[in-house]
Amino acid sequence: MLANTALCLGLLFASLWGGAAQANTNGSVKDYVLWYRNYDSPAIYALVNLALNKTPEYGEFRILRSSELSQGRALLELAQGDHRLLDIANVATTSNRELFLMPIPIPVDGGLLGFRVCVVTPKSLPEFKGIHSLADLRDKGISIGQGTHWPDTSILRENGIPVITHTRYEILFGMLRKDRFDCFARGVSEVLNDLEIENDPNLVIEPGLLLAYPMPSYLFVARDDQPTAHRLELGMERAIRDGSFGEFLKQYYGAAIEALDLDKRTMIILTNPFLSEESENIGRHTLDNLRRRLELLNR
Repeated sequence: MLANTALCLGLLFASLWGGAAQANTNGSVKDYVLWYRNYDSPAIYALVNLALNKTPEYGEFRILRSSELSQGRALLELAQGDHRLLDIANVATTSNRELFLMPIPIPVDGGLLGFRVCVVTPKSLPEFKGIHSLADLRDKGISIGQGTHWPDTSILRENGIPVITHTRYEILFGMLRKDRFDCFARGVSEVLNDLEIENDPNLVIEPGLLLAYPMPSYLFVARDDQPTAHRLELGMERAIRDGSFGEFLKQYYGAAIEALDLDKRTMIILTNPFLSEESENIGRHTLDNLRRRLELLNR
């Protein structure tokens, strides 16, 4: 599996920068309930749709929006495996999640979720001046807002950074506006879509920092849902090999990489001790690739 994933990652970076189960032949339409946060994300919805379209032998399908479950509740529903409320969710991986859920171990965004910028209020921008290291970030007492059940919360705390949490992603923007914390750290692959949805001139992206830690983001299904896992993995592998995954990455994430001026930011690297061995290798590969790309851009 790791060898296949390494091949996929090589193809992903080239594009971003510059065994199936039995087929469904009964003619019925299969409904896949996608976690609402992913359904509402143009990129993740497009990726799931792409993977399913690449596997026509499994039959026709519909993608349905789940009810508005918190991340913790969504993963609990997947772990229970009753397939009533949820079939597919895209979240960052941890070793614990890989024990109770079935991952499709191909980073959905080329690995960009572990590269984070700060959404802040304009009045707080001066607080970030002069930060060039993790020690500077700690010394200034910068607090970061994150979801209660997000892996980032444990990662940030493990690195000595104060974290304020809430179970609902939407509430965190309101907490930022009320100065409950200094920075809402959002992934490079998601932040522009976040701000487009919020449509608030009093929320801006801090221009100088890039927090970086290995944290691949996978599609997950229930452990007993082998047909869905096989279909998604086969579809993604086909999309990688025929180039359509690369086109997906450029369409949805290429503009973000350019717009956020990653090569001009100070990268602060954090450790992530919560990954399985395979995901640690994938995440480290992603981090090293991005660092090399940014170093080349800075020459």
